[in-house]
Amino acid sequence: MTTITITKTDDDLRGILALQEQNLRRLIPESVATEQGFVTLQYTLDQMRHMHQAGPSVIAKDGDTVVGYVIATLPETRSFVPELGNLFDQIDVLTYEGRPLSTYAYYVVGQVCVASGYRGQALLDRMYAHHRSLYSDRFQLFVTDISAHNTRSLRVHERIGFQALQRFYEPTAGEDWIVVAWDWKK
Repeated sequence: MTTITITKTDDDLRGILALQEQNLRRLIPESVATEQGFVTLQYTLDQMRHMHQAGPSVIAKDGDTVVGYVIATLPETRSFVPELGNLFDQIDVLTYEGRPLSTYAYYVVGQVCVASGYRGQALLDRMYAHHRSLYSDRFQLFVTDISAHNTRSLRVHERIGFQALQRFYEPTAGEDWIVVAWDWKK
C-alpha cells in the first residue's frame, strides 16, 4: 500500500535522489521522456538536506521505498541551489492578477516525480493535496516551471489546478519553460 508522508530521514532524501536519477532526461531514452515525462535538475544530498530543513517535501512510499515526491523549495533555500535561485529571480518579476509575484506569499515546487510503475494512480494529486494541507496556512501560491517539452507534466499540473503565467527561454538548459501557479485561496 502506498502512503503519503513527508521526508523525515536521510534515507527518505536518498530515496528521492534515487528516483530522480532514474528519471533524469539526460539518462533516459527520448521516447520515454516524451511519453512518460522527465526531470532535469539533479540535486545533491546536501542540497536536499538544506531544502528539508526549510520545509519537508512530500513523498509517496511503498513500504520503505520512495515511489513519488514533490520537493518543497521554500524561499530561504534559493541560495543553496543556484538554478533555483535563478528560478526565484525569474518568478519574482512575473505578475499574477495584476501584482508582482514577489508581493505574494509563495513557494516553489522544486521537482515532482512518480515512479514508472506507480503512474496513473493519482499519487501526484494526493501528494499535492498533502502539500496544501501542510503549507496553505503560510502560502497563497504554489509555483513551478515545467519544460515545454514535458507535455505529460503540463497536462497533469493543469488538471490539478495550476495555471500558466509565462513562457520563457532558458539558454543554459537550451529550452523553453512555462511558469505555472496554483492559487490556494481560490
